[in-house]
Amino acid sequence: MKITAIEVMRVAMPFTSGRSSDQTDGRADDAYNAASRALTRMETLLVRLTTDEGLQGWGEGFGHLSNPVTYAALDGPVGRFFLGQSFDGTPEGLGRLMDQAQRAFHAFGRSGPVQFALSAIDIALWDLCAKQAGKPLWQLLGATRGDIGVYASLVSYDNDPPQVAAHALRAYRAGFRAIKLHETEYAAIAAAREALPKDAQLMVDVNCPWPVDEACRQAQALNELGLAWLEEPVWPPDDLAGLARVRASGTPIAAGENAQGVQGFLQHFAAGAVSIAQPSVAKIGGISAALEIYRLARRYGVKVVPHCFYYGAALMATAHLVATLPEDIALEVPYLQWPEPLYAELDFQPRLRLPAMPGLGFAPAEDILERYRIAHSVLTWEKA
Repeated sequence: MKITAIEVMRVAMPFTSGRSSDQTDGRADDAYNAASRALTRMETLLVRLTTDEGLQGWGEGFGHLSNPVTYAALDGPVGRFFLGQSFDGTPEGLGRLMDQAQRAFHAFGRSGPVQFALSAIDIALWDLCAKQAGKPLWQLLGATRGDIGVYASLVSYDNDPPQVAAHALRAYRAGFRAIKLHETEYAAIAAAREALPKDAQLMVDVNCPWPVDEACRQAQALNELGLAWLEEPVWPPDDLAGLARVRASGTPIAAGENAQGVQGFLQHFAAGAVSIAQPSVAKIGGISAALEIYRLARRYGVKVVPHCFYYGAALMATAHLVATLPEDIALEVPYLQWPEPLYAELDFQPRLRLPAMPGLGFAPAEDILERYRIAHSVLTWEKA
């Protein structure tokens, strides 16, 4: 099959999160963290590949506030590289094509907007492969279960203990038995733990705030709360020796969302830096890179729980990948409420039945997509 069109779009979807105020006095366009309370719309970047056989494949690249840069990469050199390319529609053919692309763009870094753009393309190519094979992606990947658990990843409630406790309990009452906070202060985390019944699993993502000594002190204090993990406690996030020190404090450490490609995960594993590896499919190089990381994690005996604070094709790609992991691994979803869901699976429930249709099963409503699209371009291939 030949790639004859690449459609690139930035989409900003409105959401609510149950906060007392979903908008602060700060400017939303200055909010670099997707969990920030300054945001009332979550932006994503989608790609749609079309082939000469009429198949379409969807992908999603990381970006949030940096989406204009990833968009430029897809609308420019990355898109031009793939436009007109032919591949046989098999995972092996996909692997060869992505290897060529990774080699072509290696000088632009193992993370950052070009890698995010390549991730989006890789996801879309896997969607095409599964559609050509006539199988849902989870079956093409060798999974035997089409039903997975889901955990609720909450936005930040500004370390306000009553709000944090109330919203953790709200997720629990909706049926979620694993809940992740985005808070940094002990009092807020402890309030959630006290409010939740004992059967609730609690995780905390602090988004790389502390020097190593402070991270060790915080991890030691949090030990008594029995967290399932403490996520990304160290600044800078690639201080692997520092992460290993924090891990020795007792609280399990999760990281990897910001790792520099597959090789970056290998370095995490070799350093003993993480208890839980968190590859992010829209950042790390797509499904192809995620599968390599899963194999490395098994070799090193490290548990994998993918990162997924997305709502487009990357969320569905992660769901299919989770199906290939042990049954106790759940899909992370941003626990938001969407006034106009882009597709049915955004009505988050504690379990997700993966689509039985061929491919990712990502089928956005075209009218909603058009309504909330804020940038759009189409590259087309013409035979010379």
